[in-house]
Amino acid sequence: MSSWSERVRNEVGKAVLGQETIVERMLVALLADGHVLLEGMPGLAKTLLIKSLGSALGLQFERVQFTPDLLPSDIVGTMIFQAQSGEFEAHKGPIFANLVLADEINRAPAKVQSALLEAMQEKQVTIGGESHKLPRPFFVMATQNPVEQEGTYPLPEAQRDRFLFKLLVDYPSQAEELAMIRRWGQVTQRPDLQPVATGEELLALREEVDEIHVSEDLQAYILDLVRATREMAASKDPSDRLLSYGASPRASISLYQASRALAWLRGMDHVSPAIIKDVFFDAMRHRVGLSYEAEAEEISADEVLQRILDKTVLPLGV
Repeated sequence: MSSWSERVRNEVGKAVLGQETIVERMLVALLADGHVLLEGMPGLAKTLLIKSLGSALGLQFERVQFTPDLLPSDIVGTMIFQAQSGEFEAHKGPIFANLVLADEINRAPAKVQSALLEAMQEKQVTIGGESHKLPRPFFVMATQNPVEQEGTYPLPEAQRDRFLFKLLVDYPSQAEELAMIRRWGQVTQRPDLQPVATGEELLALREEVDEIHVSEDLQAYILDLVRATREMAASKDPSDRLLSYGASPRASISLYQASRALAWLRGMDHVSPAIIKDVFFDAMRHRVGLSYEAEAEEISADEVLQRILDKTVLPLGV
């Protein structure tokens, strides 16, 4: 466990300084077979982080720059007529990679965003009426800018729900930014990352993650947390109605899987309440909708989730 984690983190660290928590969450997503949405201001190395992770893991990497004129066929592929055979053949798009970077995903319209739905959930795409399996492992890691509104298309709830995590990328510290200047300021001496792991190794490690124990009491605690978001959305009390909709059952599964992966990553053989709380915000913030009252009071999704976390009592047996 520690060997795989250290190898990948050290190699990614050659290119990306700081962001230890973000890197850890991305490793959790890989182990839990989940997709990741990274949100942050421009220039925070979101794209570099994803590309570096792909290089360190030795995975086939493809980047798709989302723009308003992008078409679904630009992602999944299309049927091309072959003059020699006189038949149409499937031309596979960039989605047929182990790690797909959907850069600035909210800059493409809904019909393009929806082209990822089948791939993210079913691990297959349909071209010309025929289904094609995607390679294993397969991940979508997307980025978006939280402040730009012009020329953007917000991700629909169904799309967001398919991401295991929504990670908020913040500015580096002063020391990290200084080190970044010194490392990347040398045009001819930029880091060159090498593969230190394989996709087959990752798939094998998932079997170990499946052995991590989650007690029945903690399974009930996970359900209590998720169901509390729905209860808040259905509340008749205006002061408590901070959500317009709660999290889906997919959120319960995601929180369960992410907790096991994080426990494994930290060398534990079981999930603890602290582990669940640690991944709660990243696994939930994109699965709930703020009510008009919450938006009027400028209450964030994380603040609402914190209230739920504070009010939800741990089972007596924990």
